[in-house]
Formats: sequence, structure tokens, C-alpha cells
Amino acid sequence: MTETHTWRLRVELDDSPGVLARVTTRLAARDCNVLALSILPVPSGVVDELVIKAAPDVPPAELVREIRAEGGKCLGITHADVRDLVDPPTAALRAAALAFEDPCAAPEALRVLLAADSVSFEMGTPGEVLDGGHRAILALGDDLTVAARRGWAPFTDVELARAAVFTSMLKESPDPPSAVITSDGAGIVLRSGDADDLDAVSELHARCSARTLFARYHSGVRTLPRRLLHRLLTPPRGRTLLAVCGREVIGIGQLIRTARPEEAEVSLLVEDSWQQKGIGTALLRRLAGTARAEGHRELVAWCLPGESGFERAAVRAGIPLSIRQEQGMVRLGLRVDGSASEEIRTR
Repeated sequence: MTETHTWRLRVELDDSPGVLARVTTRLAARDCNVLALSILPVPSGVVDELVIKAAPDVPPAELVREIRAEGGKCLGITHADVRDLVDPPTAALRAAALAFEDPCAAPEALRVLLAADSVSFEMGTPGEVLDGGHRAILALGDDLTVAARRGWAPFTDVELARAAVFTSMLKESPDPPSAVITSDGAGIVLRSGDADDLDAVSELHARCSARTLFARYHSGVRTLPRRLLHRLLTPPRGRTLLAVCGREVIGIGQLIRTARPEEAEVSLLVEDSWQQKGIGTALLRRLAGTARAEGHRELVAWCLPGESGFERAAVRAGIPLSIRQEQGMVRLGLRVDGSASEEIRTR
């Protein structure tokens, strides 16, 4: 069977009747089939995006020459696959479904939505368009930006507007709840915390032993004032995740951004009667996924010497970690970017 190649082109044609028809006629004469056509408004008029199936003896340079022969200008050309045959609204819905199903997949969903070469976490001013339109800075969360890059064609205003709505929707949507089953078969819901959980979190602290609270706060606290409880639930530079059984909050995890963009601080508190049942592991695994989606490479936890609960949770969660002593405390560094070895580096 004869091999064919599929190409995605963006072309600018004269605004006169019949030009597009003449281009497709020329392509048909070279045994090229136009599989899809999209119209993208731009400040100067419109850009036509064509997905073309060509015979192997028709290289991309020939496609460009055929378009130029009708007075057109090829703005970009790249390989295409079957996913490029999906219309833009369907592609946007698929990207949204991917991001909502797994918040860690938000950058990949954005890449798909923009047909970008890459989307990576990078500092910048949201809305900036650089490198002649080939790099765009977008906001993906509070104080979190990503850079979308596309070498084969610059981003259009319509695409960037679509991406801005997409990222705004992600920022306004809370982390979806999830369910876990403990080692003894209890069903636990993990969800974001907010001000409505003040009383339940206060009761959690009242049920915790002095030792558990000391391990979490490194001081002899027994109760927290409501203003501190409010800050615990709605931290200005982070996220709070609750473990809930019925109407009781039985555990709480917190992720706080630090001055270093690649690093965040993580902490856990699990009620005594629920410890060693997988609650801390589930909280930590979920927080690690959130941290990775927000561009952090490492989570840092500070523990008292002799306390091994957090270390066990990290091991059970499958997160590589390093451990060292610093100023009388134990610093646990958890690698969440997937680049570290699975071996545990001990003190």
C-alpha cells in the first residue's frame, strides 16, 4: 500500500472569491486530499488552517509552492495526526475533561488545546506574547505561570483568548474530591478545606493527643484560635486538603509555597485513632500531585528527631526523599518532578 503523509498548514490567502477553491484544486492535481479546514480570525483578516493528506512523492516544500502559486502565504507547516482532525470546540472540551480528571495534567491539556510544541512552568507576566508570537505566557494558578511554545506557527489572538478562558476556568474550579479506602476498609473523602470547616478542624485538634500536636506544630499547643484556624484552612500562599470520614475531619494536609518557586513546604496532621491506616499517605500523594502540577520540584517537611511518621508516609506513597539534620530538626526533601531515584537517601 502506498504510504501517505499528513500535514497541517496555516496559510494566508487573498481576500477574493475562489482563491481557496483554486488552492484545493491545485492540491488535488498533486493527489493531495484536504481532510479538514478551519478559519482563524486574525487582525489582518483570517488565516486558513488546512490538514492535508499527501502522497510520499509530494514533499512539504511542494505544498508550499502550490499555495504560493495562487498568491497565498504559508505561515507554518508541521506533521499532523488523526487528533488534528478534531474540530476546535471538541478539542477544547477534551482538554477540559483531561484537566479536571487530573489536575496534574493541566499543562498537557493546555498543550493539546493550543497545538503547542511544549508547555512548561516558567516565570513571566500573564498575557505576554514573545518571540514573534511563538511563545506565550499564561496564568495557570495563583502566582503560577506557564510558557507555551510553538515553532511551526505563531499563536493567534483567537487561540490565546481560548487558552485564557481555559486557564481561568481551571483557577476558579476547586480541586475535585476523591475517595480512598483505609487499610481497615473505611471510606475516606479527600477534599479542599475552606472557612466552613472551622468547627470540624477545631474538633480535630481537640481529639488529637499532645504528642501528635507537638509533632505537627513543634510547640505545646492544645487549641488554635479561630483566626489561626481560618489561616490554616485558607492559607494565602498555598492549599489545604482535608481527610473526612462522615462529618468528621480526621486529617489535614497543607501545601505552602516558599520564596523558591521550585520548592514548597508540606505538613500533615492525622488524628491519633486514624494513624497508620494510610490517611497520611493518601494526603501526601494527593498534595505531591498538586505540587507537581503547580511547577514545584521538591516538597520540604520539617520533623522532630525520632519522629518517623512522615517518612513512612512518603515511602508508602512512593515518593523519593532525602533526609538530613539541620539545626536540631530533620529536613525531609521529597522529589515530586519524577527526576529522582526511587532510593531513599538517609541521614
